[in-house]
Amino acid sequence: MPRFRTLLLPLLIAGVLTGLALWLLLWRAHPSKTPPSTCGLALTSLAEAPDWSKLNAYQHTIQRREFESLLTTVFTTGQSWRDLIQMDNHEARIHTGLPAPNAIFHLAFSSASHASPAPHRWRTTCDLPPFPPGKPLAGLHLAIDPGHIGGTWATMEERRLTVGSNPPVCEGDLTLQVAKLLKPRLEFLGAKVSLVRRDTQPLTRLRPENLLTIAAKAAPADSTASPQKLAERLFYRTAEIHARAQFVNQSLHPDLVLCLHFNAADWGDPNNPKMVDRSHLHLLVNGAYSDEELLLADQRFALLDRLLQHTHEEEVRVGTSVAEAMAAATSLPPFQYPPAAANVRPIADQPYLWARNLLANRLYQCPVIFLEPYVMNSSTDYARILAGDYDGLRQIAGKPRPSIFREYADALVTGLSRHYTKNRKSKP
Repeated sequence: MPRFRTLLLPLLIAGVLTGLALWLLLWRAHPSKTPPSTCGLALTSLAEAPDWSKLNAYQHTIQRREFESLLTTVFTTGQSWRDLIQMDNHEARIHTGLPAPNAIFHLAFSSASHASPAPHRWRTTCDLPPFPPGKPLAGLHLAIDPGHIGGTWATMEERRLTVGSNPPVCEGDLTLQVAKLLKPRLEFLGAKVSLVRRDTQPLTRLRPENLLTIAAKAAPADSTASPQKLAERLFYRTAEIHARAQFVNQSLHPDLVLCLHFNAADWGDPNNPKMVDRSHLHLLVNGAYSDEELLLADQRFALLDRLLQHTHEEEVRVGTSVAEAMAAATSLPPFQYPPAAANVRPIADQPYLWARNLLANRLYQCPVIFLEPYVMNSSTDYARILAGDYDGLRQIAGKPRPSIFREYADALVTGLSRHYTKNRKSKP
């Protein structure tokens, strides 16, 4: 019996070791989609766990004073960031949401006497070479993102306006029309221009039926929406923007993204929409992360990535020129968010510019200008939209007016041209 035990013990050990080796081999060949260290990590729906090591590129590139100023005046609206980011004069200690030993990311500040240049994956206005006469956008790569999808998807998106027997007005169709007018005008001024979408089809391969389980898990406890409605919103509000971000970041690599939209007032019943007698204009840059958003690791990472790349400065410089040109062309007043709004921040001395944390201007890895002119269910703007595109002026709502699509495109071209002409050197 002792002899049998002596023989059995090595066989058992060998079997355990062989099984463990096979398990490791299979795990390496087919790793789980989510590494064990990210289990339980608080993330936005469909977001991937951030790779905090990417922020190492920004070590010693920013002083504490500037870092803290941007956090408090641009990128946050509350105080919870102080629980997530502690700092002294030497470094910021950022909670990653991961278990030890990766629970804290250490970002070293630069000294007043020495700072490394901050790397970025796009070119600032100052990075562009001198431009030839008449081509102030030469060397600039612009991506145009026509907001929403439009077409047969517009009803699901809740971006389809029908009044009486008039043809439906779909925001995704309107933005695509502006984008197609805009592209050749910008190319004539020397820019390389890429359209993020070219038709009224989604870029994502996911559909609502693929997202029912995820939508049900992500639904707020007090939600009254059906599982199908939640899955539809996850499809067009989240999965579609993630697909566009992947295209922008991995294929296009632009210097600036222009997100085109038409605003709208609440029109209530889609079968009997309410019209309004007002219109307005505003532009959005990234910022104003709420306390709730900062609890999500992917949004906390995105905030820091954008802050350290200095996208905000470029967005405000370009956005200011565009806002001034659009305000002059449209004569629209600036839109005002309610004073108690917790998810926006006004940009100082710029009545048309606001900071807001949107999925597109968070995920696109370059400066983003998010445009919101006009009001689709404004009586005047609606009449102009129904008039379609045309040359010259037409009498609409008691005034001679240009095509609303050309006014939008031409004003945007004017603003970009002025900015890059003023802030770049020209060739002799």
